[in-house]
Amino acid sequence: MRALAGLLLLWATGTHAFCFQAAAERYRLDPLLLESLAIHESHMNPAAINTNRNRAGQVTSTDYGVMQINSQHLPELRRLGLVSSPRELLSDSCLNVQVGAWILARTFRLCGAVSWDCLGAYNAGVRGDIERRRHYSRDIYRIYTQLRKTSR
Repeated sequence: MRALAGLLLLWATGTHAFCFQAAAERYRLDPLLLESLAIHESHMNPAAINTNRNRAGQVTSTDYGVMQINSQHLPELRRLGLVSSPRELLSDSCLNVQVGAWILARTFRLCGAVSWDCLGAYNAGVRGDIERRRHYSRDIYRIYTQLRKTSR
């Protein structure tokens, strides 16, 4: 885990670090927290696509890019004029990070607090399974603390 975090931090501190910094400043978030989400969600892969299925195996949604933006957000992103298709979330990693930061900031606002428990709602939803939210936030916390150690 330490080696992976070190390699990913090197990538993030290179050409794409400004994307995390700009998104963090815009939404008043910690850039290392955004990087932690990206590491967990996609292993920093801007071309990552994940298909989500229900227990019957039916596709329920799709996640796109470095921050794994869920397709449920596409109608609102289109309405706001931010994207016209999911391809944009894959071809523009800085846009993907900005959208992920926007979703996280909105999640904190809907949850009513900036906390690790609310952070879990980025993955499980504000009304989602509490245990799933806690598991997700523990994973992010581990990555985050590792990044903080290696970024000093």
